[in-house]
Amino acid sequence: MAVPKRKTSRSRRDMRRAHDKLTSPGVILCPNCKEPALPHQVCPKCGMYKGKKYLDVEEL
Repeated sequence: MAVPKRKTSRSRRDMRRAHDKLTSPGVILCPNCKEPALPHQVCPKCGMYKGKKYLDVEEL
């Protein structure tokens, strides 16, 4: 069984974990209604994508 010969320092351990952080999703403003939306997705507020209407969205 493999056993470490020396204790791994906090610095070396944390450098190894540097790539494990979470990233927030990219958000764009919809060109039609100016509401935040995910890129390459139909806007949930107005139902538009690339200038075309894809969803009929009811206004509350």
